[in-house]
Parts: sequence; C-alpha cells; structure tokens
Amino acid sequence: MSPSPDLRRFLTEMEFPATKDDLVREAIRDGLDRDDIAAIEQLRGYSYSARWQILTALRLGRPSADALVPA
Repeated sequence: MSPSPDLRRFLTEMEFPATKDDLVREAIRDGLDRDDIAAIEQLRGYSYSARWQILTALRLGRPSADALVPA
C-alpha cells in the first residue's frame, strides 16, 4: 500500500515514539480518512520510534522486524 498524502502529513506531525494505539487514537482525533485509519490498524502492536518505520511497514504490508521495538 502506498500511504496517502494525508497519512504522510499526519505521520510527519506525529510525535515519536508512538504505539499503534497512539497512532490510531491521534489519527481519529486528526480526522484522518477511514482507509488511512484502517491501514494504521493493520500495523502490529509495536512501539515505533520514527515515521520511516511506519511507512516501510505500510509499503511492505507488514512491519519490518529489524525496524521495530516490541512494546
């Protein structure tokens, strides 16, 4: 999946580290599109320390184990 421009903007503004739950909560609060929220919900329950980790996970359709730290 290629992240939408709105999702990219959201991730640029997000503070890290952030868990999947943090991302979902803030995406809803920010009014992100339902498809973008669904994409975030598909992430595994890790703590992400940078935007690139999430973008990589979304592009691959799964999180990259070497890029993530278990929550």
